[in-house]
Amino acid sequence: MGKLLIIVGIIFILAGLVITFHDRISWLGKLPGDIRVERENFSFYFPVTTSILLSILVSVILYLVNRWKN
Repeated sequence: MGKLLIIVGIIFILAGLVITFHDRISWLGKLPGDIRVERENFSFYFPVTTSILLSILVSVILYLVNRWKN
């Protein structure tokens, strides 16, 4: 249970760092493949490529944590 709390804490710290330094990570959310539609009174944004990239990154991190755990 203690290890789980440490891992969740690290995830929260990383999420906080991303939110804090979002201005310096200007490419995040503006990758090729992200869908952005802007009209006069309407804007729609769906970060497809960014979501895939973050999913792969989180999967690799969780794989390494699980491998380290066993």
